[in-house]
Amino acid sequence: MKTSLTLTKKLVDVAMGRIPADLVIRNGVWVSVQSGEFIPETDIAVVDGHIAYVGEDASHCIGDETKIIKADGKYLVPGLLDGHMHVESGMVTVTEFVRAVAKRGTTGMFIDPHEIANVFGLKGVKLMVDEAAEQPIHVWVQIPSCVPSAPGFETPGSEITPEDVAEAMQWDGIIGLGEVMDFPGVFNASDKMMSEIAATRDAGKVIGGHYPNLDLGKDFHGYVAAGIEDDHEGTRPEDAIARVRQGMKAMLRYGSGWLDVATQVDAILKHKLDSRRFLLCTDDSHAGTISNDGHMDRVLRHALDVGLPPMIALQMMTINTAEHFGLSREMGMIAPGRWADILLVEDLKDFHPSMVIAKGQVIAENGELVIEMPQVAYPDWARKSVHLGKELGAQDFVLETEASSGTSVTANVIGVIENQAPTKHLKIETQSEDGQIHVDIEKDIAKLAIVERHKGTGAVNVALVSGFGFTEKCGIASTVAHDSHHMIVTGTSEEDMAIAANKLAEVGGGQVVVKDGEVIGMVELEIAGLMSTEKASVVAEKANTILDGFKACGSTLNNPNMQLSLLGLVVIPELRISDLGLVDVTKFKFVPVIE
Repeated sequence: MKTSLTLTKKLVDVAMGRIPADLVIRNGVWVSVQSGEFIPETDIAVVDGHIAYVGEDASHCIGDETKIIKADGKYLVPGLLDGHMHVESGMVTVTEFVRAVAKRGTTGMFIDPHEIANVFGLKGVKLMVDEAAEQPIHVWVQIPSCVPSAPGFETPGSEITPEDVAEAMQWDGIIGLGEVMDFPGVFNASDKMMSEIAATRDAGKVIGGHYPNLDLGKDFHGYVAAGIEDDHEGTRPEDAIARVRQGMKAMLRYGSGWLDVATQVDAILKHKLDSRRFLLCTDDSHAGTISNDGHMDRVLRHALDVGLPPMIALQMMTINTAEHFGLSREMGMIAPGRWADILLVEDLKDFHPSMVIAKGQVIAENGELVIEMPQVAYPDWARKSVHLGKELGAQDFVLETEASSGTSVTANVIGVIENQAPTKHLKIETQSEDGQIHVDIEKDIAKLAIVERHKGTGAVNVALVSGFGFTEKCGIASTVAHDSHHMIVTGTSEEDMAIAANKLAEVGGGQVVVKDGEVIGMVELEIAGLMSTEKASVVAEKANTILDGFKACGSTLNNPNMQLSLLGLVVIPELRISDLGLVDVTKFKFVPVIE
């Protein structure tokens, strides 16, 4: 690695023409996000991966060995930055995520690995940090803040303490604190949240936010007072306005499921707030999205479609993001001293880079990578995270009751709401039969279970769910089960549910659909039960078999696999399941399945 002194001298010498550049780009339209200008007939000279000169003519920077790239009037755009995202949501590793998105123009990502943290704790985060450091683009990591999400209501695979946060703040590659989801803990000044926030501030790093509450009153002000610096949970113009007025950065997200740019963009377009206080991000992008539709390039095209001018939209995913994280000396604009992260683009509105340069290296041309991606070896413990403790059978998914046969009982049932994360707390009359409560396809009542998979206790907690619309005998299991990521299983056949659970234990995690005793859909996610080492395009194809499997079982929901993965998230109302029981989230108390 070059010292700062050595690099600085080289940059000056190249700019002055005393030594040749490694690379010169000629005759492009400079998208100067720092000044808000489009400047034609611009050359850029690069040495040691950094920009040395930007101007009308870089002839004096060219030597015999200098590589020349002719832009021929194409736009010269700073590399795109995703200000908030979770790699695990793509069901692929850091390397495979980068493989899918770098060729589309993403040259920087700010990732919060709180999913793997819930399985492996700090060592899981370190695994991501180490892999991030090997990438051809910039990948910064935020240390997860809320692991577990609901202490006392679930058995976590691991936890991250304030002491862990303080330790991790000293690691290379850590940029700040991940989204602070425990917003009641913040405005109630809990010791854990206050300690983590203080450790981050003491380290001079950024504190990420997560305030989904629509109430912008006293609780919101208490949250902001803690020093939270950004938030991606807004869905209305007034949400974005309130955050910016309070000194936060409003992150407008456009991922696979959360589409909040169009609903908030009026804060800029109609209310005329300063767009430099806004960022664009994805939060959660599935393998299919990044493989088929894009990443930040997709976000940019959407931002333009809903009315943002190209310069403003580009600023919101380049310089604004870099400045927010204190990195504008290194990236976020095409200017001397910064990393040479440069995209050559023919048409800003139909944004598809013809060339991607990251850290001064051409990494992609015409939508294809032209470099080798790093080879990453994952330790055995990362691949062996599913510990059921025993082979499961149909009897493990029986829901027993003390009521005599034929007796009518009231069941507390989780009601799935299509296209929404919240659930309904349903009370449904059903009958006991032979000391059990059975599924009822006519009433759309299926079994739902959490299988403890971190400690190998063999524990299975069984409840009831309505809303999937199953019409066939089936069993579906997933180790993607936010946030504690135990194994979650649903279905109408206890036998098929057991087969599905055992199959995931065999392959090391993932998602599987079993119908009439046969596996009809599966995606293997061997790293922490959350990620695959296969390419995103392959994972996307396998994930489609899960959706097809749901349909074969009778479900017509748009995203049933996502709905299933959220049913164990015991911080979103109204009713959820954990390994410890059924949780009424509106009252934060356990309730029985059968009253």
